Amino acid sequence: MEPLSAGPDGRGPGVPGPRQQPSEPSSPGHGSEKLCQVLVTEYEVLKAEQSARIAARDHLMYATLAVFGATAVAIAGSSRAAELVLLLPPVCIVLGWTYLANDEKVSAIGRYLRTTLGPRLAAAAGVDAGLVLAWESAHRGGPLRVSGKYLQLAVDLMMFALPAVLCVVFHFRLRGVSEPALTVVSAAELAAVAVLSIRIVLAMDAGDGREP
Repeated sequence: MEPLSAGPDGRGPGVPGPRQQPSEPSSPGHGSEKLCQVLVTEYEVLKAEQSARIAARDHLMYATLAVFGATAVAIAGSSRAAELVLLLPPVCIVLGWTYLANDEKVSAIGRYLRTTLGPRLAAAAGVDAGLVLAWESAHRGGPLRVSGKYLQLAVDLMMFALPAVLCVVFHFRLRGVSEPALTVVSAAELAAVAVLSIRIVLAMDAGDGREP
């Protein structure tokens, strides 16, 4: 028998009250599907960021070469080449640091996709982890990966560190013991180049493609 609700005046029996429908529990499969959609969206966003950073990183190589050429032409035609040559190391450091920041983010995104997002997506989809985002690990394999990474390290150091050091050496070759202020500037530039070089070496991901 349905319970009677109070009348309009609150004192007497009224009409039967509305029957409350029990809430249906959410389906586990529906929740897993929504989680998969969220993880796929996260993957697409991260891959877009990774692609943009790869493009920016690679363009910095061409920008660095263009800056080197323009600076060399300007210095060669000046009577103060010994002083102006010290302007190039800061350019190398700034471009090298920007290149390194993008390269580290590219590696960090790839590592997150392989070690975190891939397993989570596989668990949500109920499939083996090796079947999800397989390319993120597959492209890191191959017998030439390690040698290629060391070759890339050499290219990075020659592009951003070696020119800066050569500019400081060239300055002292032309001027000998220069003014104290220029000597301090040269020492600071060499220290900054050393820090950048160490960071480039430490950031090298020379693994064989197998995660620890």
